[in-house]
Amino acid sequence: MKIDGYTRVCGVMGNPVEHTMSPAIHNTLAEALGENLAYVPFRVPTGAAGEAVRGAYALNLLGMNVTVPYKSEVIPFLKETDPLAETIGAVNTLVRTEGGFKGYNTDMPGLYRAMCEDGVKIEGEDVLILGAGGVARAVAILAVDKGVRQVHILNRTPEKALKIADEVNDLAGRALAKGCGLEDCASLPGESYLAIQATNVGMFPKTEEAVIEDAAFYRKIRIGYDLVFNPARTRFMALVEENGGRAFGGLKMLLYQGIIAYELWTGARVDSGLAERAYGAMKEAMHIS
Repeated sequence: MKIDGYTRVCGVMGNPVEHTMSPAIHNTLAEALGENLAYVPFRVPTGAAGEAVRGAYALNLLGMNVTVPYKSEVIPFLKETDPLAETIGAVNTLVRTEGGFKGYNTDMPGLYRAMCEDGVKIEGEDVLILGAGGVARAVAILAVDKGVRQVHILNRTPEKALKIADEVNDLAGRALAKGCGLEDCASLPGESYLAIQATNVGMFPKTEEAVIEDAAFYRKIRIGYDLVFNPARTRFMALVEENGGRAFGGLKMLLYQGIIAYELWTGARVDSGLAERAYGAMKEAMHIS
């Protein structure tokens, strides 16, 4: 990588940020496309999100990714917010504009692009979402946007699932979503669900955990997506496959949210061949064969 007086800088702000795989994505893309761009991590102390956004702009950074815990905290410090990010209530990409940064959410478009690359359609499907946090809410909004047939949101605390279901139904203008507790998984009516695991259960180092263990539940799942990317094969994925379904992990979602951010910053279009090259760099950084 050549660094000179013309090098533009992008990065990711979060806390912690040392585990990030994003430099492997963006520096691989920049090198392959001949862009004079360097991507680095920025650990931002608690309470300093606004200073970080203003400082990044003052230092002429081309763009920033935002990870936990600042995806909502940065919004008041932006010049503008993309409608999808505003609806979700979370921003993970800042794009430099005249007078300030514009905030985008590329997580959900990244998930959708990963699904398309994997040959999985969400349109018209019966969808299960495990969890009722911010990620689960964003997945539910994606489901509305892509025209699913129905959504079941399962969570340890049913009230949280019901709240998201109400929001989704307001957005859809019809009774599209239902919320319930995890114990209700046995009584789900369908037999061929697209299930999206949107909690951090099963994430390293607690890799042997899953939100639900019941084999009868997994026999209802035709396709399962776990948004956890470390480990590459989670307990949830193993249970889906053991009971006859196809399973995918969160690594490609991570890849494509990064690719979409890179495209927003540079105007480049990343083709499938280059995406595979960046995917290989990510796996190498994670020591995945």
